Amino acid sequence: MTDGKSKRPSVSDEEALAFHNKPTPGKLGVSATKPMATQRDLSLAYSPGVAAPVKAIAEDPDRVYDYTSKGNMVAVVSNGTAILGLGDLGPAASKPVMEGKSVLFKRFADIDSIDLEITYKDVDRFVECVAGFGDTFGGINLEDIRSPECFEIERQLREKLDIPVFHDDQHGTAIIATAALLNACDISGRKLSDLKVCLVGAGAAGLSVLELIKSVGVSDDNVIVVDKDGVVHKRRNDLHERLAKHACNTDKRTLAEAVDGADCLIGLSAAGVISKEMVASMAKDPIIFAMANPEPEITPEQVAEVRDDAIMATGRSDYPNQVNNVLGFPYIFRGALDVRATTINEEMKLAAAHALADLARQDVPDEVAEAYSGARPQYGRDYLIPTPFDPRLISFVPPYVARAAEESGVARKPMEKTETYSHTLARRLDPTASLQQRITASVRANPKTIVFAEGEEPSVIRAAHAFQTQGMGKAILVAREGPARDNMRNLGLPDDELEIWNARLSDRNPEFTDLLYERLKRKGYLRRDVQRLVNTDRNVFSALMVKTGEADGMVTGYTRHTNVALNDVSLVLDPAPGEQILGLSVAVSKGHTLVVADTLITEFPTAEELADITIGAAKAARRLGLVPHAALLSYSTFGNPGGERSEKIARAVEILDERATDFEYEGDMAPDIALDPAHRDIYPFSRLTEEANVLVMPAVHSASIATRLLKSAGGATVFGPVLTGLELPVQICRLSAPVSEITSLAAMAAFDLSKTSA
Repeated sequence: MTDGKSKRPSVSDEEALAFHNKPTPGKLGVSATKPMATQRDLSLAYSPGVAAPVKAIAEDPDRVYDYTSKGNMVAVVSNGTAILGLGDLGPAASKPVMEGKSVLFKRFADIDSIDLEITYKDVDRFVECVAGFGDTFGGINLEDIRSPECFEIERQLREKLDIPVFHDDQHGTAIIATAALLNACDISGRKLSDLKVCLVGAGAAGLSVLELIKSVGVSDDNVIVVDKDGVVHKRRNDLHERLAKHACNTDKRTLAEAVDGADCLIGLSAAGVISKEMVASMAKDPIIFAMANPEPEITPEQVAEVRDDAIMATGRSDYPNQVNNVLGFPYIFRGALDVRATTINEEMKLAAAHALADLARQDVPDEVAEAYSGARPQYGRDYLIPTPFDPRLISFVPPYVARAAEESGVARKPMEKTETYSHTLARRLDPTASLQQRITASVRANPKTIVFAEGEEPSVIRAAHAFQTQGMGKAILVAREGPARDNMRNLGLPDDELEIWNARLSDRNPEFTDLLYERLKRKGYLRRDVQRLVNTDRNVFSALMVKTGEADGMVTGYTRHTNVALNDVSLVLDPAPGEQILGLSVAVSKGHTLVVADTLITEFPTAEELADITIGAAKAARRLGLVPHAALLSYSTFGNPGGERSEKIARAVEILDERATDFEYEGDMAPDIALDPAHRDIYPFSRLTEEANVLVMPAVHSASIATRLLKSAGGATVFGPVLTGLELPVQICRLSAPVSEITSLAAMAAFDLSKTSA
């Protein structure tokens, strides 16, 4: 972050459209939570069985929470009048955004959500429509509705409905910004009551921030609001009702005058409206929240040119202290739904802000430290609020919200004991649901150089460009320069951003040839054979780049089968000392994450190899953030029925017993025994205290079949196979793999599964 330019991931319109279109249009679907396989299932689900809950709810309407999904269902509602920064594009155009918001509810708080786009712009008609269906849901999230209509819509709906109604564009930003302000004042030794604030941008979010920071102690007399027409003062007659409440008595008329001497500058306006001169005029230790998106009002680099004492936050993920609404709305609704709150009131919003502020002051766990390349962030100027992928958010924030709902009298159901409730919340989400995001964040914090061996292929070029523009490091293509540059231009990509190495023309050829000849000369290779390999085999050349430190890792496989690519790489690289080369697949399904091995390398492993595979898979699982519980799987369970293959697995367990291991393992076991603790009651001697999350298969074919079944029939998201156990990071994609897979494997090469986790 040195030039102040945008570092946001470069995503083409073509890629974005393909993502939203394939394999199924949109980002949402519906899945049944009860079995629907037999006639009895259907009879229970519909007629005649459905009559029983119907009658129960008719007698007591609150029992709708017991027998339907209402208690965990939120509607995301918009009319498309203020879509992101794009303006009024209509309800249909807002649907991709609203689907995305629904996905975030599920991803971060395990809340089911459906998007509803309404054609009405008129406030009364919009309110009447939403009020008509509102009772179907446990809560309503209003989104992308223009100001000032959004204020009146929310007010009326809150009066008409006895469920939480929350306009996230207003309150989400307000809650996160307030949390950051609480900690910024603490760090700079200020009292909120003394804080002089200038707010730039008087839209829905700006006014909500202003009202919430006043609720925590900022004085009315110490705030100046600036909108597009200048300072909001009491002599103006063009102010709507909500803005007029914040007009002040002042002779100041310009933004520059309003900022002069201010302790805090909050921006929710537009890029570039704050100048360095304005920042220079602020008080000591200025607090600057430049939250305009996609570009802030002023960048941290520009501020640093005139101040070395500023405390900054932005809306951007590539700077510290990102004010991101995803820190708020999922957990606020989670807490509200769990106590069946009738509304989201001021007390609950303040509770969420205090929760986020308090969480930032806690010691940071390994999962978050990993995203900072192992440099554990500490509460301070660059860490005012938690990161969006902090796995503690789900168990930390909702209890604050639920308790505030209960204490303020809007909860219809008492909150569980805090410890019990937090434990329940932690189980709702598996932290590895954010596996890919955490890997990417870790790599961005510690960028690597990755060589893409098949650098003339259009998909490989796209993946290399994505890897580099997403800030994960430097991408190098091994290719002929002419064809590679031509393909970049044909793809509409800049032809001068990626470095290219031509294997035949490289000035490193003599050194590479000497190195490889020394390695292979007693394995039947003449020097001219080695020279030909270096000149013509891009896998060999790329592996030599990694071996000599020109790159940190490599990706290949787009044009060659896995075994061919691995044989090429093995001419240059050895297994890591004491490691077994193996392929791992990671399957994520319904909150469960499974590491499956070996899905790539050893066709029929011996007992010794099975033990090595188990240790390698457990190490990789720990690197991915799991506490490994390994099951060596078989058709049998503890020798019944007996046979040669189950005996081999039992012997592998004995070998593990002889080694110094630091994880749970057990076998031989059938999959259902390994995955369902209830089935293990008849085996009280089992050493597994949790359901298995590392599954070691007896052979490659069973591992491959299992992961493909999980994906195709079980609906799991399967990542991999990924390669581990080589002395240096190499990943091999499938033949003709999509760009996203190549990019993900490049990130995995940079992440390096063989590395010991921080």
